[in-house]
Amino acid sequence: MPTPRISTEATDSIYYLTFTVRRWYYLFDRHQRWDVLLQSLKYCQEHKGLQVFAWVFMLNHIHLLIKSSDVSGFIRDFKRHTSKELKKNIEATEPNALKLFEYGGEYHFWESDNMPIRIESEKFFLQKLKYIIENPVKKGYVREPEHWVYSSANLELLLRVDVLA
Repeated sequence: MPTPRISTEATDSIYYLTFTVRRWYYLFDRHQRWDVLLQSLKYCQEHKGLQVFAWVFMLNHIHLLIKSSDVSGFIRDFKRHTSKELKKNIEATEPNALKLFEYGGEYHFWESDNMPIRIESEKFFLQKLKYIIENPVKKGYVREPEHWVYSSANLELLLRVDVLA
C-alpha cells in the first residue's frame, strides 16, 4: 500500500501524524527512549519552527498534531534523527534487540507510513485532539489522560504545546 503524500500546496497546514515502530514492537517502555523523541521534538520547535498542538507517546507509536512550514522535511528529519539515536540507545542497552529492526544490512525503526492527515476543519481538529488525549486511557495505561506523563494532557508540560491563533 503506498504511503499517503503531503501535498506541496498544503505543506503549511496542520497535520495529524502517527509514527509506528516496526512490527509494533514495544520500543518505548524502557531505557529513556521517550526522551529521544522529546529532545528531537524540542529541537524542531526551537530551531525549525515546528508547532505542536497535541502529542502522545505510546509504547510502540506516537501521535502528533503539528504544523510546520515543511511538514515533509520534518517527518524525514525526525525519523532519521530518532532512528540514529534509538540505534545508539539499543546498542548500549539491548544489543540483541537490534536484529528485530535490521533489513538488508540497515536498521529501520519506523514503519514507512506516517499516515499524514491534513486537518481541514475545526471539528476534525477537535476529534483528533480528543483521540490523542484519550489514547492512554483507552489502552488502559491510566484512568485519567493527565496521568500519562508522555502526553500533552499531562500538566508537567514536558514539551511546549502551541495554541491555535
